[in-house]
Amino acid sequence: MEWLGAIVRFIVSALVLLFVGLIVPGFQVLGFWNALLAALVIAAIGWVIEATMGRRVSPYGRGLIGFLVSAAVIWATQFVVPGMNAGILGSLVAAFVIGLIDMFIPTTIR
Repeated sequence: MEWLGAIVRFIVSALVLLFVGLIVPGFQVLGFWNALLAALVIAAIGWVIEATMGRRVSPYGRGLIGFLVSAAVIWATQFVVPGMNAGILGSLVAAFVIGLIDMFIPTTIR
């Protein structure tokens, strides 16, 4: 049943990205499937960063560095996911909103 938890995590992450796209200026994800792809790409980039640089620098790390890395990962994802647009300010605000939502609805498998 671990795979079911991963599927639920990516669906919740996609819904969070869609929600953030509605409320954050400078951040847009077109459609659920693009949001799901963006959630997969963000998780993959986060995993690579965590594997190479450690948990403190990863997007899942807390603090200023984790926040800035999260914003950079969100910004870089727009180059992989069609229909996603994220400016620098939009990525910063999106990382903040996603961090707030993650405090109440954790979407990471720990």
